[in-house]
Amino acid sequence: IKGYLQMKGLFDFTVDELGPCKVKSPIQLSKSHGDMVANYVYDNEFVRYNVDVFGDVSKEDEDLCKKNLIEKAGPRELIYFNPKHVNAGICTCGGLCPGLNDVIRAVVRCLWNRYGVRRIRGIRFGFKGLLPEQGFDTIDLNPDLVDDIHKTGGSFLGTSRGGGDKVMEIVDAIEALNMNMIFIVGGDGTQRGSLDIANEIEKRGLKVAVVGIPKTIDNDLIFIQRSFGFDTAVQKATEAVAAAHMEAHSHINGIGLIKLMGRESGFIATATALASHETNFCLIPEIPFDLEGESGFLAELEKRIVNRHHAVVIVAEGAGQEHLKATGEHDASGNIKLGDIGVFLKDKITDYFKKKKIHINLKYIDPSYQIRSAQANPSDSIYCERLGNNAVHAAMAGKTKIVIGLVHNKYVHLPIRLVTAKRNKVNPEGSMWRDAIDATGQPTLMVNDREAVIAKLKAEK
Repeated sequence: IKGYLQMKGLFDFTVDELGPCKVKSPIQLSKSHGDMVANYVYDNEFVRYNVDVFGDVSKEDEDLCKKNLIEKAGPRELIYFNPKHVNAGICTCGGLCPGLNDVIRAVVRCLWNRYGVRRIRGIRFGFKGLLPEQGFDTIDLNPDLVDDIHKTGGSFLGTSRGGGDKVMEIVDAIEALNMNMIFIVGGDGTQRGSLDIANEIEKRGLKVAVVGIPKTIDNDLIFIQRSFGFDTAVQKATEAVAAAHMEAHSHINGIGLIKLMGRESGFIATATALASHETNFCLIPEIPFDLEGESGFLAELEKRIVNRHHAVVIVAEGAGQEHLKATGEHDASGNIKLGDIGVFLKDKITDYFKKKKIHINLKYIDPSYQIRSAQANPSDSIYCERLGNNAVHAAMAGKTKIVIGLVHNKYVHLPIRLVTAKRNKVNPEGSMWRDAIDATGQPTLMVNDREAVIAKLKAEK
C-alpha cells in the first residue's frame, strides 16, 4: 500500500496567503446548518486528492493520505481586503476558448454586487496590455458593461500570446496602476507567467493577490478535473464528426478526416470519439502509430474501407509528430511549432490508396478556430460562472499564487506551482482510452514492432 501511495504521489497543496483575514465579509451567509442559508467556507475544509482504495488501508496509511488535502474554495466569513480599498484587474491570455466572456462577467459581477468593489480594470490583449510600449489603455468594468458579453464567443477584453516573460515590466505596471488583486485567465504557459509575476510581487513586498482561472481547451492542466471550454469544444467537434460521417457514408469509399486541438494531450479527440459514436480511428499524441506496414494505420484503414466502404478518422494536432519533420521553432507562448498532421495524413492516405488502385473520396475538416471562437454551451457557462465567483472569494481572502479548480466535483484552491508542474495526458492504460478503443473498434496499438514500442514507452516513463 505504501508503494501504491508513493506511485499515486503525495503533494503539498499548501496555499499562499497575503496575511491574516480580519475584515468582516459583506456577504451575509450562515455559520450553521439547517437554517436554509448557505454557509461560509473555512480554511480547515478540505478535499482529499487521493480517493482510490487499494487493498487493506491501515491507520498509518490513512494518515499519509491526509497529506493530500486540498483547500476548499468559497466565501470566507473574514476576508483580507477591505472592499472599499480594492483595485482589481482581470486579463485573458493565450488562444481563444469558449467561456472567456462568461468568466469576465462572473468576476466583475461578484466583485461589484457581492463585495461592493467599484474599481475593476479590464486589461486588454493579455499580458501585453500591461506593457507600456504596447499602448493599450485599461477598460473600467461594471455589471452594465459586461451583462451581455456571455452571449458571444471570443474575449471582450481581447487576448494575445506571450508577454508573460516580461515580469519586471508587468509588475511595474501593476504597481503603477495601484492594483491589489489581479485575475489571470489562461492555460499552462499563462499560469507559469502568473507564478513568476506573483513571486516578483512578493519579492517587492507588495500585497497583491494573484489568482488564476484555468483556461486550456486541451484540458491538459494536472489535478484539475476539467478546464472550462472543454465541454463546448467536444460538442462542436462532435458536430464536425457528424458532418464528416455523412460525407463519408454518402460517397463510394468515403473517408472523413477531422483534425482537432490537442498539442500534447488527446482529451478532446478521445472525448469526441466517445461522444460521436461514428469514429473509427482516433489518433492522439499519447499513443504512437506506424503509417506503413502490415499493422500500421494505413493498412488498418484499408481493411475498414474494404469491409465497410467508409471511415471516419479523428487526429489530434499533436499526434504522429514523429512522422513529420521538426520545425525547431516556437510560438509566442513558448510552445514548439507543430507540423500539420492533418494535411500530412490527408496526402498520405490519398497516395496510399492511389498506389493500391482503390478509389476513395476523402473529405478533410479542420474546425479548430470555429470551435475556439464559439459561445460557451450551458454546461461551460455554469462552470465559468462558478470559477469566476470562487476566484473572487479567494482573492478577497488574500489567497495568492493559486488557480481555482474542480477536483472530485468540488471547487478548490490549487497552488500554481503544482498545476504547472507537468501536462495532464490521456492514460493509455486508463479506462477512458479503453472505452475509446471499444467505441472506435480500432486496434489497441497500430505498430509493427509492438515489443519495441512498449519498451521505449517504459523507458521514457
